[in-house]
Amino acid sequence: MKTYGQFCPLAQAAQLLCERWTLIIVRELLAGSTRFNELQKGVPLMSPTLLSSRLKQLVEAGVIDLCGSKGNYTYSLASAGLELRPVIELLGAWGHRWARSNLNKGDLDAGLLMWDMRRSVDPAIFPNHRIVVKFEYPDAPKGARDWWLVSEKGEIDLCLDDHGYDVDIVIKCSLKTMTEIWICQQRFRDAVRKGDIKVMGDPKLTNKLQDWLRSSPLSKLGALVELPKLDWNSS
Repeated sequence: MKTYGQFCPLAQAAQLLCERWTLIIVRELLAGSTRFNELQKGVPLMSPTLLSSRLKQLVEAGVIDLCGSKGNYTYSLASAGLELRPVIELLGAWGHRWARSNLNKGDLDAGLLMWDMRRSVDPAIFPNHRIVVKFEYPDAPKGARDWWLVSEKGEIDLCLDDHGYDVDIVIKCSLKTMTEIWICQQRFRDAVRKGDIKVMGDPKLTNKLQDWLRSSPLSKLGALVELPKLDWNSS
């Protein structure tokens, strides 16, 4: 690891946390990922080797706790890692306001979007029996155009393959449109009204979609929270 050669606490923190992917890994752990394959889904462009290296660095630094045996490790944030929550939330809020993506093709990823959405779903909104919501993205790369979110008995499953379940709701739109909704750049109901999204299914269920499928927590925070102003001259 390259260092800044400074005793400043900010420099010390930055040289640990500001390497590429590190804060994104912390974001994934805060979102509830605990296993290597779960972390991979949140960083699909990161190589397994680099992910292993970053995790090892964070474990050695006392940011992450490692439990279990080889082949069955689980990762969780130690006290030092949990204290990063407000840092991650403020960075996300700042990014929502000042560093938004233009959502060009290079920033769109159906797998990452659906994995992120799956974690935000509130299964209590729908009945306990199986409810299947199919997402169709005609403009997504081949192999990533059709997705199924299955809500059953308080659990949410994400499928890229058709398991043959009866589909209760179909949502069809461009990948960009759904991403805009997810990061709070457009409201779901507005997109439906404009025809950017087509929703088909039982109205008793489709009317609950907005409550069932919530937006990105970091983007929502950025839309709601006023960033604190720091007085560097205060004693």
